[in-house]
Amino acid sequence: MRDEVAEVLSGGVRLPLVLVGVIGVCWAVAGLFGVSGVHTSAAYHLFVMVLLAVGLYGSTRGIPLEELRGNVGVVVLAVTVGVLAKTALIAGVMYLVDSRPVSVVLGVAVAQIDPLSVAATMDRRMSGRAKAILSAWAAFDDPVTVLLVVYLSAFALGTPGVLSAGLADFGTSLLLNAGYAVVVAGLWLLLRSRLPGWLVLLAALAALAVAATQGLMLGVALAGLVVRPFEGEPRVEKAVERTMTGALLLAGVALGVVLAGVVGSGSLGLLLKGMLLGVAAFGAQMLIGSLIAIRLPRYDRWCLALSQQNGLTAIVLALLLEPSFPGTVTVVAPAIVVTYLLFTAGAHILDRIPTSLPVVP
Repeated sequence: MRDEVAEVLSGGVRLPLVLVGVIGVCWAVAGLFGVSGVHTSAAYHLFVMVLLAVGLYGSTRGIPLEELRGNVGVVVLAVTVGVLAKTALIAGVMYLVDSRPVSVVLGVAVAQIDPLSVAATMDRRMSGRAKAILSAWAAFDDPVTVLLVVYLSAFALGTPGVLSAGLADFGTSLLLNAGYAVVVAGLWLLLRSRLPGWLVLLAALAALAVAATQGLMLGVALAGLVVRPFEGEPRVEKAVERTMTGALLLAGVALGVVLAGVVGSGSLGLLLKGMLLGVAAFGAQMLIGSLIAIRLPRYDRWCLALSQQNGLTAIVLALLLEPSFPGTVTVVAPAIVVTYLLFTAGAHILDRIPTSLPVVP
């Protein structure tokens, strides 16, 4: 029993199901006590930004750099053209249902692949190259979608900088994110061997705090490629995994509490819209994933095509967007459940493929 619990808490295959349960329980408890309006407070915004920073750092921190170097071209194609194409496809479907600009924002919010869930459930018999591509894709599409949400939400509202801490200019934001990453990585390389472990940890937390308050999410993701305290130490690696899982479950708690305050008698249409959003996201990944992996073996192409699953980033973006776009969490929450169900069905299909299918190591 203890081993099964450990598997769940370390990001095992049942983690998405646990997340759905956490959301449902917190929704019910918050509704019972009449909790509402949580998402309008400044503390809520800071809490969600910290969760986003932790998630982005954790996603890039775990990428094997030697595998990334050999697949840079494919990964860059996936997180630029691939993310934009997925967003366009999802937004196009949603626009047919709701012609408001918010449909574009919703398309971006679920366009990324959750690295925590994918790493735990989709490696199977994939080739080493396919695993590297999927891992890097899932890690780097998160900061790209965050930036897209920032500026497309500004477009949808007709006002600058909804989530960007006052940075209305895209170029300026990119420069500040790059500057943050360079400074943090430089200080890390310069001081890592000269500081005690507790001070290194304290400095890392301070850097995350700066990023969370200033909206430098791309910078956090870039810094994660270099800043890797205690890498290779099993206990620390396990603690990082549990921190990531804890951040995901805390995001689920926040989503459940917010849902209790915003879901009302007129929310059935939003729930149905969310189900459509989930189907659109999965369908877009099937198309774009197949094209991105067109030169990979057939089994690898299937794995990338069926890899859509949303998690921490989608939840956090929904929580951040709710104050500006009421109803966002009511749409995104069922979309996450739908992508999980479709992902699980796809996994069962892959499991039924004969083991004799040739796979490139």
